[in-house]
Amino acid sequence: MAVVTRLRAVAVALGRPQGQLLGTLAAGWFLVLGMRFVVPALLPTIRAEYGVSNTAAGLAVTLLWLGYAAMQFPTGVLIDRVGERRLLVASLVLSALALLAYGFAPVFALFLLATAALGLGTGLYGPTRGTLLSRCFSDREGVAFGAVLAAGSVGAALLPFLAAIVTDRFGWRVAMGAAAPLFLGVAVGLRSTVPPRATTASDRDLRTDLSTAVRSLYSRRLALIVTGATLMLFGFQAVTAFLTTYLVEQRGLSQGLAGALLSLLFVGGALAQTTTGALADRFGTPRVIAGVSLVSVVPLVALPFVEGTVALAAASTAIGVRMSSGPLSNAYIVDVLPDDVQGTAWGLLRTTFFAVGSFGSALVGVLADRGIFDGSFFLLAVLTALAGVVFLFVPERV
Repeated sequence: MAVVTRLRAVAVALGRPQGQLLGTLAAGWFLVLGMRFVVPALLPTIRAEYGVSNTAAGLAVTLLWLGYAAMQFPTGVLIDRVGERRLLVASLVLSALALLAYGFAPVFALFLLATAALGLGTGLYGPTRGTLLSRCFSDREGVAFGAVLAAGSVGAALLPFLAAIVTDRFGWRVAMGAAAPLFLGVAVGLRSTVPPRATTASDRDLRTDLSTAVRSLYSRRLALIVTGATLMLFGFQAVTAFLTTYLVEQRGLSQGLAGALLSLLFVGGALAQTTTGALADRFGTPRVIAGVSLVSVVPLVALPFVEGTVALAAASTAIGVRMSSGPLSNAYIVDVLPDDVQGTAWGLLRTTFFAVGSFGSALVGVLADRGIFDGSFFLLAVLTALAGVVFLFVPERV
């Protein structure tokens, strides 16, 4: 409710047209982010049905995020050419089709194809959302990014929980496919609310744009912020892919209770995102994002040692604080990219750090099958601490 109230307050302050745009964009991210985390939440059930190992399950989640990563650069190029409206609508329509495809996946190979398709479809949304927010909410950038990404965190908390309930009664395929009509409904809303973007000519030389975009990345501040963001994303994707499985296999919880604790992770992320955007606007992105990263080390180290449902719930919620680094790094990166190749450069960067980050789940899956599940969380804590140190050297925007 706090996130919804804050989003409504921001929308009212921005006025009706911008408020409607912000709300619809947030609804889309609610669905896009939420459904991507339904797969990890249902992983114990999916593994049992297909009879696959943790390594195979981890590779499935990696494939989801690799598909997402693969779309970042081409989406960035298309933003500069066709604008955000068409891409956002296409993202939601393609994602809806991918969700329906799970109903036709009787073997694990077809499940992997549907998962890859979901990654490709949702991959159109991320960079497009970022440039649209930067273009339309430049005077309230931190708050707008924080509100939209917080809505995604709520989706990531709520949709896996609802999917678990539907799975218990009707099966996981129905749980996935039932979200498709919602995607299509928001697609209609975005088609009517997203303002047109001044796009480049269709015959513009892509090699020239790419060369300009690559040259724009040769800066110390971008190298530092992207390195830190990549490390944080690697850890985030790893822990969210296997937290439910870890709690079931290593801590003896039921899948329902483990899924609820995964939801608490995203609740913690949503709560953090409602405040860190405003803090960054006031105190500067580098200091706030470094603090978020360093604080996020603690729950990763503590998770293997805490006992009892309450303590595990607290640790899961605290892990979610790391999610607030997303809106901070996104806003910083997009703001410092050149306007004429902003979409191209942003897509190239997102492809890079999402592709690297996607292997976090594969690494944890391999470690889990080798009997060092606890050790994987210590490794993620070290990488998170390294990200915090890197962020300390990021200069303020001028």
